[in-house]
Amino acid sequence: MTHGTVTLVGGGPGDWDLITIRGLRALEKADVILTDHLGPSAQLHEFIDVSGKEIVDVSKLPYGKQVAQERINELIVEHALAGSEVVRLKGGDPYVFGRGFEEAQACARAGLTCTVVPGVTSAVSVPAAAGIPVTQRGVTHSFTVVSGHLPPGHPKSLTDWGALARVGGTIVVIMGVRNVGPITQTLLDAHLPPSTPAAVVQDGETPRQREFRTTLGSLAAVMNDNSVAAPAVYVIGEVAGCALA
Repeated sequence: MTHGTVTLVGGGPGDWDLITIRGLRALEKADVILTDHLGPSAQLHEFIDVSGKEIVDVSKLPYGKQVAQERINELIVEHALAGSEVVRLKGGDPYVFGRGFEEAQACARAGLTCTVVPGVTSAVSVPAAAGIPVTQRGVTHSFTVVSGHLPPGHPKSLTDWGALARVGGTIVVIMGVRNVGPITQTLLDAHLPPSTPAAVVQDGETPRQREFRTTLGSLAAVMNDNSVAAPAVYVIGEVAGCALA
């Protein structure tokens, strides 16, 4: 039997029309599509003909429904070994906190061809949707994208939050809603001024988008008071105070 192929497609940060043309063409050719809960998964029927395609929901909702990554890897490999053209549709970019490389490794171990189609990451596009540049000439020359799914001090955390407070650039936190309190407190304890501009954007690049501008010292309270929920991106640094007018 001839094996199929696997394509990891970054679906972008929100609405379906932010996917790349290459990603769209991969979806049109696919026999099997394994979808995330982020990106354009819920809108597949709006931009491709899904008749005859098998759509498999492998969502990993924060603190909710979970399909283990090992099982996702198995499904990708099983369908491709059976001869299907498989697309793994992911939110954002497959290699930006998307575990796409683990899926590519699983394909390599099985002797399968795996192609990666990059996507627009929420780390830069969602702030932009709220009018916030992650870099700005004369304001900052660097930005750091960090996952907030583990709080500072967690034994499995690989992030030096104190160093981030000292580096002087923009800090962009994704997957950090639940841990915004300990994250902001750690930055404050590392002497990042409480007056540092901050902003949070929920459901960026969708009709449900809403954003709040505040300061580092008030960010956790603002998010709590406004019931900010995932998916959300928050930005800490002088650029969060930039305005178009």
